[in-house]
Amino acid sequence: MAKPYSTGHIGAVASNYTEMRLAGAVKEQLVTLVCDELARYVPEMEAATLQQDPERKTLDDPYRTRLNYNRTRELMIDSIDAVESVGSAAVQAGISHVEQHLSTIIKHAEVAAEKDRVATIKPRHLEIALSGMNLTSEGDDEDQEEVAQTEDFVVSQGGGILTESSLLSLAKTHAKMPVTKDAIGELLETYYMVVEQLEADIRKNAQFGGNPVHFIESISKMKTLMSLGWMRSMLTRAAENARERGYKRIDVEQIVHLDPFE
Repeated sequence: MAKPYSTGHIGAVASNYTEMRLAGAVKEQLVTLVCDELARYVPEMEAATLQQDPERKTLDDPYRTRLNYNRTRELMIDSIDAVESVGSAAVQAGISHVEQHLSTIIKHAEVAAEKDRVATIKPRHLEIALSGMNLTSEGDDEDQEEVAQTEDFVVSQGGGILTESSLLSLAKTHAKMPVTKDAIGELLETYYMVVEQLEADIRKNAQFGGNPVHFIESISKMKTLMSLGWMRSMLTRAAENARERGYKRIDVEQIVHLDPFE
């Protein structure tokens, strides 16, 4: 019978998701929880694998096609310089990273294709995606231009829809530090809350003849929101707050403590 994970190993993995220390009893409980979840998940994978191929003798990921392990390892070996080999953990990390990269490219290209109202991603859509993701820049001068293209891409190509991947890219450029997915989610919710509030203010002033100064201010704020100036400001302020507290990344705490209307 296989041995469970060690508490030290689970603690090390769990430390990727929190900056707090874990009590020994917590690590022990996490070992049990993780092993129980794996024991629950494997039979599901097995049933789904056999449903796809009743003759298959090896457990597979039935829910998605993954990058080939051996081919990925060979490609990684071709790229190493200072070390002699590539371990299993490195290959898994490489696969996850490249699949995420591929996913981001496809999502951006898909948005561009949807804007053209077509069901096929064509080379021009891929070019728009690569340009928006700052993957075609050459030189420092062009870097600044590509950053602007990225921001335009999020608003114009996405029809005003902000995505998690686009915000992560924006955070890398302006906050200069990592941002958790929870923080990105909170930031998106706050963004649309502010947009909704400003839209209500604009409609109210337009319908009932409110203070024209307030109306102009609301229009100006809306322009800032749509040009992502608000998002840049929030990320910059959140990063400053995180650095002041000695944090290495922006989390929900930094977002919720900011005044979105400032």
